[in-house]
This record gives sequence, C-alpha cells and structure tokens, in this order.
Amino acid sequence: MKLKIVITFLFCFLLLLNMDNNVLAQELNVSAKSACLIVSDSGDIIFAKNQNEELPMASTTKIMTALIVLETLEACGNKEVELTDEMVRIEGTSMGLMPKDVVNLDALAKGMLLCSGNDAATASAFAIGGSIENFVKMMNEKAEQIGMHNTCFVTPSGLDSGNHHSTAYDMAILGAYAMENNNFVSIASKKSDRVEFISPPKSVSIRNHNKLLRLYDGCIGVKTGFTKAAGRCLVSCAQRNNVKLIAVTLNAPNDWEDHRNMLDYGFANTVNVSFNDRQTKVKVPVYGGTVNEVNACGVSAFSHSFKKGDETKVKRVVEAQEHCNAPIEKGQIVGRVAYYLDGKEIGKNEILAETQVEKIKEKRNFFQKIIEFIKKSFKF
Repeated sequence: MKLKIVITFLFCFLLLLNMDNNVLAQELNVSAKSACLIVSDSGDIIFAKNQNEELPMASTTKIMTALIVLETLEACGNKEVELTDEMVRIEGTSMGLMPKDVVNLDALAKGMLLCSGNDAATASAFAIGGSIENFVKMMNEKAEQIGMHNTCFVTPSGLDSGNHHSTAYDMAILGAYAMENNNFVSIASKKSDRVEFISPPKSVSIRNHNKLLRLYDGCIGVKTGFTKAAGRCLVSCAQRNNVKLIAVTLNAPNDWEDHRNMLDYGFANTVNVSFNDRQTKVKVPVYGGTVNEVNACGVSAFSHSFKKGDETKVKRVVEAQEHCNAPIEKGQIVGRVAYYLDGKEIGKNEILAETQVEKIKEKRNFFQKIIEFIKKSFKF
C-alpha cells in the first residue's frame, strides 16, 4: 500500500513538472514571425525566433529617429524648429503639426515616441539633416556604429518604402542602446505627457501608444509600430531586480501577449550579480620614492546581468602594476580588478593609491649646482 502511495506521488510530481514545461513551451510559442529577447547590459540572447530575418519594422524605426534628435539636442541645444508644409505633409499617424508652427526638438521627440507622429519624424529629418536623404544617411551610419549590421533605413518614420528593413536582433541592439540615453528613457517610459508649442503658444496632451507600460509590471519603454506590410511590431524594455531586458517582435498578431511571455521567461532565467572590490587591498612597488611600496585599494563596485548559470563562470583577475615611478598622488590609478566571462571582459573596478609618495630628491655636487644655476640664469 505504501509503495503504491509513493509511486502515485512520484507520478503526480513528474506530471506537474511536465505541465510546467508545457506551459513554458506555450509561453515561448510566440505569434511573431521574428522575435528576440536580450539582456540589455550584456547583449546576451535569452530567446530568439528567426532573429536575423530581414523584415520591415514600421514605426519602431522612430527609436532611431528620436535617438538622433535627442543626441543632437544634447550636443547643440534644444533649438526651435519652424515647420513648413514639406515637413508635415505625410500620411499616417500625426501629433497635429501644422505649417508655420514653431516647436522645440524635444517636442518632436515626444511626438514620435508617444503618439508615433509621422509628421514629427519627417520634420525632425528636415530640421537636422536638411533633407530626408541626408537624415536617413545619418540613421544608417548610426546603425552601423552600434552594430546593426542587417538594417537599412529608408524613411525616418517607418512607412514602408523600398528596402526599408531590419531584424529582431538588430532592433534589440537599438532598443538597448537607446535605453541608455536618459532623455530617451524619460520620454519613452511615460504613459502620457504634454507637448509645448512655442507658436501658436499652446500645451497639448498626448498618450503613449505602448500599452505594455500599463499591462506589464516593470515596463519602461520603448516603441510600437504597424503598417500593412510590416504587421504589428513592438520593441519593449522592462526592469526587475536590477535586470533590464529588451524584447522585440516583428509581424506579431498577438504582440502584447508575446512580450509578456517573453519578459516573464527572461526574468525567470536571468540574475543580476554585484562585483564589489571596495575591500580589495594590494601593495605596489615604488621606484625612486621615499618609500619602497604604496598601499592601494579598490574603491568601486559594479553589477552585471547574466543568463542563470553564467555567473558561476566569471573569472576575477587582479591586475596591479608591476611597479610605479614616484611621485605618486593619493587616488592615482595603480591597477584594477577585471572580470571575464568566456574570455570577454564584462567589467572592472579600479585600484587607487591610498597615500601620496614623494620622489627622492637627488643629491647634487658643487659643479652640478653651478651648471643648474647657469642653465636657469641663461635659460638653456
């Protein structure tokens, strides 16, 4: 009898395990034609489906457009833009711009990222690039710079045109890069915001199309998209327990559910680890100083997110200088503690000298002093 109970218990336990695996499999059976989920700070792929297939990406394009606008703003100031008919004559979604309106660059970025204004994207292209063609060139140069090697931008708005395409993986790279920009995050994370017009003076409230900000705990961005050719596209970012994930779906009939399932899976299979070297102590030999060595210590810490299990593979290496030449200033960098995963450096903490070390003054004989005096007197 007892044996039957034990067997029954084990059978039920295994059945439950199998059910959990089936649920997990269903969660990752996404509707998207192409999908990718990465850890934002490392770029590690947690889940992928046809992630390198080149597809149109609709208005998720505006992530790049808005990023260039905000980087221009940061470098050159929040300049005013007077709109022309050419800037706002564009089909599709709009933030309500009209010819002769005057707005700042940040208003255009808000119009793109929140209500997906094609007029805001087109106006930005003319305002910054002088033409659509010049601005698109800037977009493609930026894409290549950050590692989007399978992307071709043709329009700043994401409207279908010619060879305008990207991949789920490339869009994940873009999403991670954009979410490192504080101005970008402050806009993309808002459920709604107000846009200020300079002329005519008015304040307009706009609502973010990204419903995931309301549907998913921890969601902090980034951008929706849709055209008939591209289908429903979505790039999202969520953060929990210091882990930040970027999820991308292209041509996904059920994108909200796809992203909730992908993000749930990602958080269940990642971990964030802190690497603290504030207590690390080393001694570094000193040449030509009043002492033969200087005490040094680590003064910083950093954290890094991993696929679960990878954190156990990290190698820690103390890389102090073989020696330092005096003089040495207090706080001078004399080494570092570096951390490696599969041979790739994932982070470091610097080692700094705890005290100042002066250089030994050379003893000079009578003739050396005379020569030095002559050099100083006649500026040899």
